[in-house]
Amino acid sequence: MRLPAGSPGARILGVGDYRPVRVMENAELETMVDTNDQWIRERTGIARRHIAAPDETIVDMGAAAGAKAIAAAGLSPVDIDLVLVATCSHADRMPGAAPQVAHRLGIPSPGAYDLNAACSGFSYALAQASDAVRAGSATRVLVVGSEKMSSIVDWTDRGTCILFADGAGAVVVGPSDEPGIGPVVWGSDGSRGDMLTCTGDDPFIRMEGAAVFRWATTSLAPVVREACARAGVEVADLQVVVFHQANARIIDSLVRALKLTDDVVVAHDVVDSGNTSAASMPLALARVLESGQVESGSLCLLLGFGAGLNYAGQVVTVP
Repeated sequence: MRLPAGSPGARILGVGDYRPVRVMENAELETMVDTNDQWIRERTGIARRHIAAPDETIVDMGAAAGAKAIAAAGLSPVDIDLVLVATCSHADRMPGAAPQVAHRLGIPSPGAYDLNAACSGFSYALAQASDAVRAGSATRVLVVGSEKMSSIVDWTDRGTCILFADGAGAVVVGPSDEPGIGPVVWGSDGSRGDMLTCTGDDPFIRMEGAAVFRWATTSLAPVVREACARAGVEVADLQVVVFHQANARIIDSLVRALKLTDDVVVAHDVVDSGNTSAASMPLALARVLESGQVESGSLCLLLGFGAGLNYAGQVVTVP
């Protein structure tokens, strides 16, 4: 038996995003449930969100984001040999979204599979992509987070319909002489899985919002510190922070708990994009890069968390 020769490190080579054309402002929700713009902004920070067209799918959005990521990496589809799609809202049990995204993009015969870790799915998939490159199982990996959360939202439930939205983000992971994706810190607490569900008995998202908020604001700062420690850096070394875009109040609470200084760029894509579950971090990363606030090679902390309860985070260098 002979083991394949992997790479000393892995890094993100390119980032892409896709946001549906339709924008739903808070004012539209006022006509649907007992809520108002001020109430939504104060509790979530969200002002608007993107909603996919009725015939727009996880595959459509994921392929659009993936094409941009491949182009941003300076590659072509034939250079990709593994495709991972993180999603919890794919309409079909089979086939999975990943083989269809690969086919749509013209990627020839890649390994391809879906991963469901809900809102932390992108970090889980990114860790698997990094491990595959370093182990020699793959050379270049397309990692996609794509969600159509509007298809599993009960639009009469004001506790959830104000939060969730649609979109896709993607990155290409490839080999590097130096580590560009740090060790993942991941975990779960299945004893509290009933805090956020979407089951066969009830196809809509149900959430104990206050309980999820308390868990996120009290349990996740140590995960960030551990991810930094495993990557050999300090929290103070971080230049960019991209948390799962669940709620602006959670983001701000974590910033305070970690004592991040004002010069750290903190993603707040949630304001304009809402909570897009597994798509939220690559979408937010793409917007941060587009802003021009971040230089290539900057140290960035990614942290996903949500249903499961699952969490995962790692330090990366931005392309």
